[in-house]
Amino acid sequence: MHLGATLRLLRVDAGLSLRDLARRIGVSSAYLSRVENGVDAPPTPERLSAIARELDVPPALLMDVANRVSPYVAGYLEEVPGAGALFLEIARRRLSGPQLARVRDFLDAEFPVRGTRADAPVPPLAPLLAPERVVLQLSCSGWDDVLDVVAERLASGRPGVDAALLVKGLRERGEESSCAVGSGVAVPHAFVPGMAPAAALVTLAKPLKGATPDGKPLRLVVAALDGGHGSVRLVRLAHVARLAAYGLADRLLELHQPAQVLAALSELEALR
Repeated sequence: MHLGATLRLLRVDAGLSLRDLARRIGVSSAYLSRVENGVDAPPTPERLSAIARELDVPPALLMDVANRVSPYVAGYLEEVPGAGALFLEIARRRLSGPQLARVRDFLDAEFPVRGTRADAPVPPLAPLLAPERVVLQLSCSGWDDVLDVVAERLASGRPGVDAALLVKGLRERGEESSCAVGSGVAVPHAFVPGMAPAAALVTLAKPLKGATPDGKPLRLVVAALDGGHGSVRLVRLAHVARLAAYGLADRLLELHQPAQVLAALSELEALR
């Protein structure tokens, strides 16, 4: 997974220059640029937490994209070594999303969290989709074709949303910062003031080659439409990047019906 592409995407969408973010977290802009371009290794968990605070996204999202262990989890395992054995048991049983949700419900009922959780809940992606906005095995000649399809699906049934203008917005956002986050996934996004958030999902019959952060061709596109600026949209983008890191493209490309895609996405999100 290419953490740097996600950091750059979030930074640009947050309206922060490279120099601004570097100054806020106490590093050089040259170092941060090397991280964003994948030259340097992902930052330490402590530095990732600092970046997350400046972007106003849950640190756990960036930790997952970078495949880093949260300092909170690492500290707990050091304090209570037996917890590691429980994690191994969960992995050995390969619990599914719904099964993990049952475990979480049990923990909430028997051992409720006192005070505020370390991370705010992440708004799920699945409720923003609908079967008519899921396009499977799209045959296309290039990126412009993909944008036309997702814009048409996002604009359909929404008064005041023009598909042509939406394509323009999606393209302009992509010119500011690449929407490719690695692992074959791209997240084009645009904003229509006052519009309720929505998403469209497209799998490609033939991968699209192009400038991706990890060199892997695009296979899955998740397009997002938001009605305003704010941390929620950044959290959503980071969430999609995290799902990509956990094999979203591989999981969904095997499916043949929109309903199957929505069910699989809901199950994958329950794991996170």
